[in-house]
Amino acid sequence: MTLIKDIVEFCEEFAPFDTAASFDNVGLLIGSENTEVTKVLLALDITKEVIAEAKETGAQLIISHHPVIFNPLKSMDSKSVPYLLAANCLSALCLHTNLDIAWDTGVNLCLANALKLEGITFYEGEFVVSGTLKEETTAENFAKFVKEKLNAQAVTCTVKDKLIKNIFMCSGAGGSEFMKAVELGADAFITGEAHHHNYLESIHKNVPLIVAGHFETEDIVINPLKEKLQKEFNEVEFVKSEKLTSPLYFV
Repeated sequence: MTLIKDIVEFCEEFAPFDTAASFDNVGLLIGSENTEVTKVLLALDITKEVIAEAKETGAQLIISHHPVIFNPLKSMDSKSVPYLLAANCLSALCLHTNLDIAWDTGVNLCLANALKLEGITFYEGEFVVSGTLKEETTAENFAKFVKEKLNAQAVTCTVKDKLIKNIFMCSGAGGSEFMKAVELGADAFITGEAHHHNYLESIHKNVPLIVAGHFETEDIVINPLKEKLQKEFNEVEFVKSEKLTSPLYFV
């Protein structure tokens, strides 16, 4: 018999909760550690559709990247995700910034692997990871490769003709890490979201900034995480959500 606490303790081994950013909220946010688990649904986000999917498929636990409770709750609407989870007796385990920087099955590591980078390097206390391309190429060509590998609907790129090889990345809303990557020696930087001033910094520093979507740069972790958990708990069925896709539609 597997209990939720067994899965929580295992996740703690490769993505310790105390490594999460100070602003974050990670761990078992809804439910009891003593609940028996036979099926787990994994998704980047927990939405109403994901909750319905978990209920339909008989899952007791949903593991997500983004926390279902981020800011303190002062009220709880009956249509809200936390309320629906509790009402349907579903537990929620959230692995956010602690999973971003994990050295084993971390989000940035999975992103680097998906992009076929070599010599992957982690930086102590930083939310950036680097790796190198087998061969030097232009930022535009690499951006097209990123779009293909992440199945992204759209990818933006600055300084498109610059030749690059040493690639830095920070998944999700990582535009704020751009200058840190430049200081560490990036030829180019990949993230999911960036601000206008980050694009201007990119042009000023002559370092390409490639933005591939928050969902696309983070959802890449769900299947490797599922496989890792399935290997450890063979008596539990782990399933990736089929209902969750990028919330954006490009015209």
